[in-house]
Amino acid sequence: MGLGVDWAVGWLKLSAEAMAEHRTELIELDRAIGDSDHGENMDRGFQAVLQKLDESPPETPGAALKAAAMALMSKVGGAAGPLYGTAYLRAATALGDATDLDAAAVLSALVAARDGVVARGKAEPGDKTMIDAWTPAVEAALKVADDGGDALAALEAAAEAAESGAVATEPLVARKGRASYLGERSAGHRDPGAQSTALLLRAAAAAAAASGGTAA
Repeated sequence: MGLGVDWAVGWLKLSAEAMAEHRTELIELDRAIGDSDHGENMDRGFQAVLQKLDESPPETPGAALKAAAMALMSKVGGAAGPLYGTAYLRAATALGDATDLDAAAVLSALVAARDGVVARGKAEPGDKTMIDAWTPAVEAALKVADDGGDALAALEAAAEAAESGAVATEPLVARKGRASYLGERSAGHRDPGAQSTALLLRAAAAAAAASGGTAA
């Protein structure tokens, strides 16, 4: 069996827990190079996601991610709402009505999410944005899928790569977003969007482990 709607709902619930737990950390990261509101926005946004899931329980992973997209777009301010909203919406579209996701399906969702963020934010790897976490995550998941690994292995690889990617933003000089206004002064600080991406993908892997995410 692959990953089903229980995984997707579990992912979003663990994401809400992560945003609440790391709210202050994300605020501090954003205070250094942004508007200081990333942690608050992400926490509020995922509380809205939980409410959306309670009001209308989804029947497929895609439906769960679409519900998350709608909640984030309506409740999260700044750049994060449109970017993450687009990511989840593109991922939902890639999954369609599928109910049982293998590594290839998980990869397609991650690719779609990353490409949605790129299309919306126009950032590239090295710009010191969440793309510096998303891109290595996609590449790691692709390798697992190509090697015949299962959905859980793909998500664990993606999470680990995203975490490394977030750390790797620290010495970079920002070329996109509000942090770019700081120029060289943006170096030495981790990008908050890359960090929240890493937290969300770790939540996806943890939810897969809890649901026994082997390939279909």
